[in-house]
Amino acid sequence: MRTSRLQLLAAAGVTIASLALTACQDGTGTRDEGASASQPVASAPSDAPSQAPEESASGSGGNGSTANGSTGSGGDTAGSGESGSGSGSGSGSKGSSAGKGSAPGGSDDAPARFNPCNGSNTSVSAAPVSRPVNHMLITVKNTGSKNCDLTYYPVLRFDEMQWVPQPVEESKPQAVVTLAPGESAYAGVLLSAADGSGSGGATGKKLTVGFQGRTPNSDGGPAAIPSLPAKGVYYDSSLTVTYWQSSTDDALTY
Repeated sequence: MRTSRLQLLAAAGVTIASLALTACQDGTGTRDEGASASQPVASAPSDAPSQAPEESASGSGGNGSTANGSTGSGGDTAGSGESGSGSGSGSGSKGSSAGKGSAPGGSDDAPARFNPCNGSNTSVSAAPVSRPVNHMLITVKNTGSKNCDLTYYPVLRFDEMQWVPQPVEESKPQAVVTLAPGESAYAGVLLSAADGSGSGGATGKKLTVGFQGRTPNSDGGPAAIPSLPAKGVYYDSSLTVTYWQSSTDDALTY
């Protein structure tokens, strides 16, 4: 019995020693914990390189897209960027050229030079009309080689009269009447009141037609002296004249 117990204890000791030795030489246990702890450290460097190329590629793609509007390789991007720069410079120079070219365009839109119609570049006639009664029509024809402008209304004077007939304000046109060579314009004259309400009646033998310049009552150049009927033209204090008109109908409306 004693021998069996001793053998059993010896066998147990051998077993314990074997287990201890196995635990020390095994790759698990504490070393396993150390290894597992070190794995995240090892994986971090492995992830970093894999992300870096992606960022670099994305950056290259972004630069390529900025330079020429499309993605491409890094080398192509650099070349396209220089080309894009050159194109931008060219556009700028064209833009400045267009700006300089606008000046002549502006001069084309500038108002034409004022050239008054007067006795030197027109022919003038004055003739009484049957309708409306007591009216006379003045006709001015451009006999020159350039356009001329008829401003405001004719300034009339019979013989040596000391007063100036007033215009019919309702007849004022929207714009100055401009005559091309050969064209005519008109003014209507109310000679006397149809109901006899006028005063200071007289018969005119000579009529002087004056022209105005750019501003009211300014000198527009030489006056004209159209011929009148041999018996003359009767007028009184009702004498008025229209502004220059483009048609006879407008001139004889008032």
